[in-house]
Amino acid sequence: MTDPRSSVNGSRPAGFDLTALLAARGAERYALHERHLNPQLPRMLQTIGFDKVYQRAEGAYFWDAEGRDYLDMLAGFGVMGLGRHHPVVRQALHDVLDASLADLTRFDCPPLPGLLAEKLLAHSPHLDRVFFGSSGTEAVETALKFARYATGRPRVLYCDHAFHGLTTGSLSVNGESGFREGFAPLLPDTPIALGDLDALERELRTGDVAALIVEPIQGKGVHECPPGFLRAAQELLHRHRALLIVDEVQTGLGRTGDFYAYQHEEGVEPDLVCVAKALSGGYVPVGATVGKDWIFKKVYSSMDRVLVHSASFGSNAQAMAAGLAVLSVIEDEQIIANARATGDLLRSRLTALVDRYEFLHAVRGRGLMIGIEFGRPQSLALRSRWTVLQAARKGLFAQMVAVPLLERHRVLTQVSGDRMEVIKLIPPLTIGEREVDRFLAGFTAVMEDAHAGGGLMWDFGRTLVKQAVANR
Repeated sequence: MTDPRSSVNGSRPAGFDLTALLAARGAERYALHERHLNPQLPRMLQTIGFDKVYQRAEGAYFWDAEGRDYLDMLAGFGVMGLGRHHPVVRQALHDVLDASLADLTRFDCPPLPGLLAEKLLAHSPHLDRVFFGSSGTEAVETALKFARYATGRPRVLYCDHAFHGLTTGSLSVNGESGFREGFAPLLPDTPIALGDLDALERELRTGDVAALIVEPIQGKGVHECPPGFLRAAQELLHRHRALLIVDEVQTGLGRTGDFYAYQHEEGVEPDLVCVAKALSGGYVPVGATVGKDWIFKKVYSSMDRVLVHSASFGSNAQAMAAGLAVLSVIEDEQIIANARATGDLLRSRLTALVDRYEFLHAVRGRGLMIGIEFGRPQSLALRSRWTVLQAARKGLFAQMVAVPLLERHRVLTQVSGDRMEVIKLIPPLTIGEREVDRFLAGFTAVMEDAHAGGGLMWDFGRTLVKQAVANR
């Protein structure tokens, strides 16, 4: 029998050649997206000047065809926690592919899922079991199902402006109306204001609440739970026999300077925790729902219910190997300590600019999850410009900052949410003082231009105003 890994010439298998395909057709990338995928994506990128062509990436940097480097302060919306192509994760994937494991037979118990669960639970001392899926939204869906089944109740509470995913269940606990519009009816879930314990207690008194799901720091706008809220909410929920679900899809695995963001508040022990994004190492999608023993045993209560909740690609060998490598790197390379120290440095240096620039109103966040908020300036000339932008569409000024950061300073950032005047920084957790210096140099230059009242930044602002008015 011929070894399927062998090749005609001894160097590579015959047949499909990915390198040749990309060389022949890589230049068609934007046209292919416009024809076959989401047609609005290339249009949006071209409108705001984000239609770059990146050729390669490593760590916290991209390079274009001319060899110019770009600093990544976005990390693929938090997926690239260790930066791109970390050698340890890359090697683990080579190793697992070379092992030719009998993967996803569905009628065995391979070692890798158990080993990854064991390692993840070592960072989750009050939790006992793990379900592996393929994404953050799948982790949330699992938590919603488990909470409803374990409590026997239908309703889940969530917070205004929350983001928990875009499938129907997770969309039901999504606090942004723009994502929900046109997809009703959704599940019978109810929003409360972030930090509103009175509203939480009112809803719990009805007796039909299964759980509250909450982000310790909301991705949209980078708003942190008020001090003491998670602990007090947990006590209220348990008093009413409801569960606390903490969504750590973006904040987990060291992003905020602790393994989980909820661990910044003493005494918080969620019943279910959702993890994904950075656990993948940026290679193979993986999500995890980590929970208490009694919840899992209630869901999987008999052999008849062994497959009552499962995932076709959950626990696949490549994802498990990537997760194990990621957790090992986090431990071995002191990633969490670096996120805390570098985040403190970046946040303190940004905060020092608040009194210097009228447009800059606040800097907030923890670790390497930082929100930079812009607001109405005091001086008359700048205030009139701000008013024009706000009348056209809220959020345009933040976009006016993000675009020259990329175009002129080769720094990739993102606006934190629709109609939000906030730039969110979620860079790879491996960045250091050099990257902080580079970001601050670019950001300061953009702020200087904005306050000068002219130049390319405001020319671009006029383009955005016209686009916003045309889309009304």
